Amino acid sequence: MSEKLKATVIGLGSMGWGAAVSLLREGFTTTGVDVRDEVLAKFEAEGGKRATTPAEGVADADVVFVVVVNAAQTEQVLFGDTGAVAAARPGTTFVLCVTMAPSVMADLCERLVAAGMVALDSPVSGGSVKAAAGEMTLMASGPDAAFAGVMPALEAVSAKIFRLGDNCGQGSRVKMINQLLAGVHIAAMAEAMTLGAKVGVDLETLYDVICGSAGNSWMFENRGVHVVKGDYTPHSAVDIFVKDLGIVVSEADGGCPTPLSETALALFTEASQAGLGREDDAAVAKILAKKGGVSLPGVA
Repeated sequence: MSEKLKATVIGLGSMGWGAAVSLLREGFTTTGVDVRDEVLAKFEAEGGKRATTPAEGVADADVVFVVVVNAAQTEQVLFGDTGAVAAARPGTTFVLCVTMAPSVMADLCERLVAAGMVALDSPVSGGSVKAAAGEMTLMASGPDAAFAGVMPALEAVSAKIFRLGDNCGQGSRVKMINQLLAGVHIAAMAEAMTLGAKVGVDLETLYDVICGSAGNSWMFENRGVHVVKGDYTPHSAVDIFVKDLGIVVSEADGGCPTPLSETALALFTEASQAGLGREDDAAVAKILAKKGGVSLPGVA
């Protein structure tokens, strides 16, 4: 099965790149679609095929992973002027890996099915390192037949596949909750590291202690080291959590209290408005440090 499937990955950002090279590593003929020539050249050097438009990239694909930034970009790459759907063969499986509002995901999946395609709602998690290793977590929902047709490709990019029901939208609901926790934990990490610096604790020591203590979280351990090193090279940008926590607050819509999400969203939004939107999401610590008169490593 794996030798017969041909894969396309639309969007070669950190997560899409990881998915694409993981597919290549497992022997899948893989086409990468991106607007950046330097990224496509790099992907060709890895042994992949290149395409500059979704329509060009999906002509002979069996499975298409869509790994762009948001719902608007997903709409464009699927149904826009050079969109994938019009060029794909009937029955092509589209794996939508984008974090978006569950209601929007369900609508896009319905439109794909109406166009004669197969759809999986499959947001991903794990960060760029796990993506590059083929160890992402997939939070996936859709019909059994959709999974069966492309399971070798799904397994190539992931360490865990959670099948969350037959209906598109359920995977995105679970991812929304994951992002609630991730965003709040990053904000908490930033607050903890800033307070530690303010009271005179060595940040490297603080990081080591917390990583071995009950207050640790995956996000503290993964992002706290960015603050310790003063390295805000974006692996996941501030603006991603402006979007993702915005989804949480919007979908809750007053029906369920989300005070921690709202506070974290305000911090990410402030960081974005301060020009930090494309920096690593740990850069929210800079906002707190500035307000507290705190000096952080690598921050002027």
